[in-house]
Amino acid sequence: MAPYLIQPDAPTTESRRLPLYDAGSVEVPFGILGMSEVMDRDTFWEEHSHPTHELLWNDRGASWAMVGQRIWTITPLTGLWVPAGVRHSGWAPSGTWHRAAQFDLRMLRLSEEPVAVDVAPLLRLLLDRLQGEGLSGSSRGLTERMIADVMAPAEHELTLRIPDRPLLAPIVDAVRADPADATTLEQWAGRLGVSTRTVTRAFLASTGLGFGRWVAAARMHHAIALIAHDVETEEVAERVGFGSSSAFITAFRRVTGTTPGRFRSS
Repeated sequence: MAPYLIQPDAPTTESRRLPLYDAGSVEVPFGILGMSEVMDRDTFWEEHSHPTHELLWNDRGASWAMVGQRIWTITPLTGLWVPAGVRHSGWAPSGTWHRAAQFDLRMLRLSEEPVAVDVAPLLRLLLDRLQGEGLSGSSRGLTERMIADVMAPAEHELTLRIPDRPLLAPIVDAVRADPADATTLEQWAGRLGVSTRTVTRAFLASTGLGFGRWVAAARMHHAIALIAHDVETEEVAERVGFGSSSAFITAFRRVTGTTPGRFRSS
């Protein structure tokens, strides 16, 4: 299981097609409009864009959004802000409790680019309140202003950029097939018939990361997917190539800012 192993044509996957809108191309009669859905099957959203800004987060499980070559992991702790007009696709596995909110362009401009958002308890409560019934006009306006005031970028971004260099495709495919693959940089260079410096430069140019850091990031994306599906921490550590649970927990905390246990219970 991996976020960049999305198979929209798989028989069990529902594929949804949405329009492409330019920012502000549709006038909306709301400040913030929320929605909630528990996915009853693996679901893929084809590339689309909204006339409004969008905040994505989950009440349960992990999902993914792809903007260009960059994949963002969305969890109950870390959401994603997608500015109006930005093209993106998405994938949520069965069982995910998926949440989204559309923001009128006059409400908030958190960032000109996609950015991870800290889904703090207060923000979650305010978003839940906005979806409640019987909220008066003045109370709704106050809630929307409070949401705009407390929303902030997350300290940790759960992102992975997929290399677009043909040279690196065999490495991506290998990690895709087995995140515990232990092939070293030197071994890959030998297989590909190039120098280690060439592989390193290709990774840096395509992803901003060297070989080792990119593999570590890809492994952590696999790990988050497994944890979201209630795979035990010891098994997750083994399946993504860590020699011990303690080493995996340390790496997980460094990347996500939390422990697998807290992530699992969120």
